[in-house]
Amino acid sequence: MNIFQDWPEPIVRVQSLSESNLGAIPNRYVKPLSQRPNITTHNKHNPHTTTIPIIDLGRLYTDDLTLQAKTLDEISKACREWGFFQVVNHGMSPQLMDQAKATWKEFFHLPMDLKNMHANSPKTYEGYGSRLGVEKGAILDWSDYYYLHYQPSSLKDYTKWPSLPLHCREILESYCKEMVKLCEKLMKILSKNLGLQEDRLQNAFGGKEESGGCLRVNYYPKCPQPELTLGISPHSDPGGLTILLPDEQAAGLQVRGSDDAWITVEPAPHAFIVNIGDQIQMLSNSIYKSVEHRVIVSPANERLSLAFFYNPKGNVPIEPLKEIVTVDSPALYSSTTYDRYRQFIRTQGPRSKCHINELKSPR
Repeated sequence: MNIFQDWPEPIVRVQSLSESNLGAIPNRYVKPLSQRPNITTHNKHNPHTTTIPIIDLGRLYTDDLTLQAKTLDEISKACREWGFFQVVNHGMSPQLMDQAKATWKEFFHLPMDLKNMHANSPKTYEGYGSRLGVEKGAILDWSDYYYLHYQPSSLKDYTKWPSLPLHCREILESYCKEMVKLCEKLMKILSKNLGLQEDRLQNAFGGKEESGGCLRVNYYPKCPQPELTLGISPHSDPGGLTILLPDEQAAGLQVRGSDDAWITVEPAPHAFIVNIGDQIQMLSNSIYKSVEHRVIVSPANERLSLAFFYNPKGNVPIEPLKEIVTVDSPALYSSTTYDRYRQFIRTQGPRSKCHINELKSPR
């Protein structure tokens, strides 16, 4: 259970700071030197701006078996080497994707008093928020967000969803429903690629009905000193699978490459960015990688992205799957539950990959 009922200090909305035309950002947002972004990574001609693998999911549903096998192989390679890939022909209409983004843009431009009616607390994080972690005096990220539960139905609470703009709940409902379909499809693919029954990972999550689905909409206001701060600090996602609808107008997501350099992801048109979370890294005994990422901000553009998190049921034991563990590849992680695991990021905030590393079994 989360013991924190409230934030340790008054909440400041980053959007309000941005709109007050500050020349310099408050010290609360200035990162230590070692964590500051190298702002040349904004440059499209920079060698570290790259496209992570782009995979056409439609090719899995053709009669061409060679193409199917090639596509499965591309996904497998992306999960093992990158932990990230983009998907096109994923089944969601471009209209719904655009509608969802437009609706949330409208929400973040509502008057502050209307948004603050949905202010969140660290108890469940649901609602309108501006920080992750409850450490007093912590250095904060340059972003606001909205977080809500979609499934299981026992956690879904429409009163925690925004009521404005008009029709936003219906659009949200349609969007999240399609997200769950895509996640279920990807879970089958990831299972197959591990040489397992296609429902194996889904069952390890507690089954379809009990798996968790939640949405975090990130809003990154313009920042006068983007070289000093980050929209989200380096972290790997604590959950199972993340599907991101990025802002196509301005790239901001950076993934840590195998050489430790930060690589800016250029979003493909109407693609989703998929990444492996810590729970699937543990279940796959580190065959699939949950990779560290962060978000940079811009002096010229506000940015908005929708991250859908697909997670195990909170109290199901998560540990390397028995079918994968062998004498030569012993279990790398001790058993945990998702409820226990996510308390770390909810109290400490984003901290690179230090939490999953703490769970490594003594060898």
